[in-house]
Amino acid sequence: MPSLSRARTNLALLALALGGFGIGATEFVAMGLLPELARDLLPSLYADSPEDAIGRAGILISAYAAGVVVGAPTIAVFAARLPRRGLLVALATAFTLGTFASAFAPTFELVVAARFVAALPHGAYFGVAALVAATLMGPGNRGRGVAIVLSGLTVSNVVGVPLITALGQAAGWRIAYIAVSVIFALTVVAIRLAVPAQAGDPHATVRRELSGFARGRVWLALMTGAIGFGGFFAVYSYVAPLSTEVTRLDASMVPWVLVVAGLGMTIGNLAGGRLADHGPLRAVFWCFGAFVVSLVLLALTAASPIGLFGGMFLVTAAAAALSPAIQTRLMDVAGESQTLAAAGNHASLNLGNSLGAALGGVVIAAQWGYIAPVWVGLALCVPGIAFALAGAAADRRPGARPISGHGPQRSEASGRPVLDEDSVLDGATT
Repeated sequence: MPSLSRARTNLALLALALGGFGIGATEFVAMGLLPELARDLLPSLYADSPEDAIGRAGILISAYAAGVVVGAPTIAVFAARLPRRGLLVALATAFTLGTFASAFAPTFELVVAARFVAALPHGAYFGVAALVAATLMGPGNRGRGVAIVLSGLTVSNVVGVPLITALGQAAGWRIAYIAVSVIFALTVVAIRLAVPAQAGDPHATVRRELSGFARGRVWLALMTGAIGFGGFFAVYSYVAPLSTEVTRLDASMVPWVLVVAGLGMTIGNLAGGRLADHGPLRAVFWCFGAFVVSLVLLALTAASPIGLFGGMFLVTAAAAALSPAIQTRLMDVAGESQTLAAAGNHASLNLGNSLGAALGGVVIAAQWGYIAPVWVGLALCVPGIAFALAGAAADRRPGARPISGHGPQRSEASGRPVLDEDSVLDGATT
């Protein structure tokens, strides 16, 4: 690929980040609009029992997560050889059509199906966009390029999701999804015009990528992420009714709760990355400890506005810190299967999304109240920590493979990771 001017490179990176912005919006906006979705799509059930309707509407969140679980590894394995710009255009187009279909589907069941389809490109987009960004930035700056792409998701949680949630509350949830589909349509145009052509990986094979799943420590890391984020999404999926029914805030305040949550995610992600540099598995335990404490604080104080805002900030920060720690752990144990490890991390985290949203909906429908999902999140920390402990035990097992592969190598003197550029790249695709 020919070298580009700084201005052209920045435009290409912004085009890729725009897709991340749209992904953040399409994934998280439903959580702020869950009461509106339940009232419109399940009117009879909502009239009889708003709690039952909101609990069932949580299936929309689970459906999106299930789409990521299916699409992330499948596309990563079978599309790795394709030209990357063309693949990104196709993925952004799929996002556009899936989100547009979500806005116009007439029944609850069809909206669920549309959310599943819209989620299929999620993991592959982030993985391929990160690879393209790394190439654009060149050796020595690839991690910074990846960070720019991921900043789209961060900015979306701080700005985009609250604004689109407010739009949905004022004009209807369908208008909110139309707005998100417009973001994806702009992404298609931006990528086609600003991102240079780039070849795929000619050496990628299905067998090479799938070989990572033969490693037990890979599965333990994936399950740690799935269960850990299940606890987070049990809480975050029902942040709107938690705010209005427990804290008694006006619905117009929900976007501000989402702003605080987005700030928590941003700070937690940065902190988790720094902790992971000093030992990813140790960082996982620190993050789980912070997560447990923050969930207890939220459960005990959510009735007050200060407790809600402070608790949501701490919960989202602790949960977001888990992501880079778990991804770095996967880099350590996945060997040559780095592409699938990154996609598998997306799949496991969204399996947690589906699990948490579903379990949160169950306890709400059981009339246990809107604070009950917080206790569900706390309960899910127990198996999450157990999987992490099993991973630590596997490292000490006689005959265990050294932690190396293509992930971060560890200095024998200090035990601290020494990241090569490919490891940084793969880890940043979470």
